[in-house]
Amino acid sequence: MIAETIIPWVLGTLLFLTLLMLISSITSWRDMKQSPYFFMRRQAEKRLQTYSSISLVLMFLTVAVVAYGWQPTQTAPPRVALLPNTKPPQEDVVALLENRPTAVVEVETAVSDAIPVAEALRLDGGNAAQLGPALPTEYDQFSPTADLNPDTALGSIAFSTEVTDSYEPLSPAKIFPEGYYTLFATFTYEAMSDGMEWAWVWRHNGQVVDGGNELWQYGDDGPGYIYFGPEEGFQRGEYSLEVWVNGELMTASTATMNTAAVSAGN
Repeated sequence: MIAETIIPWVLGTLLFLTLLMLISSITSWRDMKQSPYFFMRRQAEKRLQTYSSISLVLMFLTVAVVAYGWQPTQTAPPRVALLPNTKPPQEDVVALLENRPTAVVEVETAVSDAIPVAEALRLDGGNAAQLGPALPTEYDQFSPTADLNPDTALGSIAFSTEVTDSYEPLSPAKIFPEGYYTLFATFTYEAMSDGMEWAWVWRHNGQVVDGGNELWQYGDDGPGYIYFGPEEGFQRGEYSLEVWVNGELMTASTATMNTAAVSAGN
């Protein structure tokens, strides 16, 4: 009886979600066809794949619910277990349970101050060309097929936890809480050429924690973005991002992760 009452609601919810995902898939497909920049088309393509996969899963679930609802209802007689001659627990068992030791676990919380990052990593936009660390070898694995142009430039990096469809940061900041989330780094680029080698390096308190390296294939100019979401979550301290082109540091910036500072409104 309960299943017969719930199934229509479940089916209606699945149909609504399926319709919503199909509409989102159509919207993403339209955005993918109409986006003028490669980054936008790639993001729209990813959304299309996600919405399409969710739509297929919801369709399978809907079919399963419909098939389950069409099955004939089978009623089984209730089974009642009769326990004759039941007795209260013996006195020794009761005493054992009452005297059972309780384990006490003491948890120590370690709090450490953030280690200041090297001054060479305190870069932002235009200062990147004057000061900068070396590009790690593991992120310098390609040979560029295009040279730097005289006016090749990457804009200042803006950090945020959300971006618009046109890759503009929402509520950019320099201080963020510790924890699990994705940090977006948006920037603009000009006079780039397909075939240039570019790399991005994330550091935590000066230590390399992530990065990437590939040949540029995103056109001459437009908005760009890089994102980072460490599996262990953002720890307290400073996270810096460097963006390199053909072995030259083009732009870099630093964000501080400190929950107390965010709560204090700093």
